[in-house]
Amino acid sequence: MRFKPWPRPTPFEDTSRKRAAYRRKQAREQAALPLFADAIAERQLEVDEEMIRRTGQWERQQQESRRQRADGWRRARARLFALKVDQRHAIRALWRICPYPADPSYLGTLLHEIATGRIDPAQPPWGGRHVLTPRTTPDPTSFTEAFRQIGQRTIGGGPKTTGADERLFCGNLGSGILFLTSRVRLIEPNESFYTSSNHRLRDSHVGRAGHWVEVVVRGTCSQTDLGRIARLAQDADTRPVVVRHIDGPPVSLSGSGCR
Repeated sequence: MRFKPWPRPTPFEDTSRKRAAYRRKQAREQAALPLFADAIAERQLEVDEEMIRRTGQWERQQQESRRQRADGWRRARARLFALKVDQRHAIRALWRICPYPADPSYLGTLLHEIATGRIDPAQPPWGGRHVLTPRTTPDPTSFTEAFRQIGQRTIGGGPKTTGADERLFCGNLGSGILFLTSRVRLIEPNESFYTSSNHRLRDSHVGRAGHWVEVVVRGTCSQTDLGRIARLAQDADTRPVVVRHIDGPPVSLSGSGCR
């Protein structure tokens, strides 16, 4: 089991307690050298300036931390991909189940321990072989059970078209991971999109009459699975739904001919 990554630090907050603590710090510095108290006070920042400085310092520290972490991942990945294919696959499978936190330094440690012979990928100290079993939903009863949303963007714009949300879903019905792109289409060119709270499949129900939903499937998908996706998508929306594979013909259950 993998440990959860460390939580992201919260941004710096300008609070009354921090301001009071900074004033006490100023007083201590001046009291430490009473003969030079005036000179020390002149070099000390005002409270507002100090809070601004700390905010900028926190942002710079976070940026530098992210840069160092990204460099660490690049170095660890370079070491990993320098290995032979079979060894690389074994280490990647081992990394998924090892008890180390998901951090580049720990991946580097794992690679070092394997290179020095301290850890055998075939017989790790925390367990035996691990067989990856993909998470599948072979017989889903609803669209939300089979697929989860992983992305969103707004398409369109202009005086007659305020835009429609295009959403990306992923799921696995048993034959491999599938990516679905859902977008609302206009039948009548004079119609326009609008967003209301009455949403279903895409979290954005758009338009009055004259709209239909297109779902494009990417990945290995049989005609049976394509028909199942079409039924689930149609059950999740009141408008006509047309489902098609990126390389194949469309499947429609509504019979509206909205293609």
